[in-house]
Amino acid sequence: MKRAARAIIIKDDNILVMRRDKFGRQYFILIGGQVHLGESLEHALLREIHFETMVRTANHKLVYIEHAEAPYGDQYIYLCEYISGVPVLHPEAGERQINAGGDNTYTPLWLPLSQLDNVAFRSEKLKRKLLRHTQQGFPTIVQEFSSTID
Repeated sequence: MKRAARAIIIKDDNILVMRRDKFGRQYFILIGGQVHLGESLEHALLREIHFETMVRTANHKLVYIEHAEAPYGDQYIYLCEYISGVPVLHPEAGERQINAGGDNTYTPLWLPLSQLDNVAFRSEKLKRKLLRHTQQGFPTIVQEFSSTID
């Protein structure tokens, strides 16, 4: 089963996301990606944050496990404290090479939380949880849920 580590990073009422423009379809997703064979979730999380944004974070706390259908698999989602940095793809990030083709692009950016409800987001169920928990506080016990990612 495929696994991914993802980050919830919030700064000044903005959430750090990856905007995907994928062959004419735009959507947003949390920063993160696949956990490699033999790699720990925490190492994958830090690697993905570094290569996709180059921002510094601390105090990584697992808050959700999203069980998505194939090919996505289980998404381990961590609440992370923002420390510093401006989101930009690392010069050696695979996403930067993909961007060169032009039809399938990745752009890390701060999305105002006030706009989150109005954008296409992967997944809709995760978006609802983020909207609720950014207002009411994140859970202290890991929440597991299943979702469909279109």
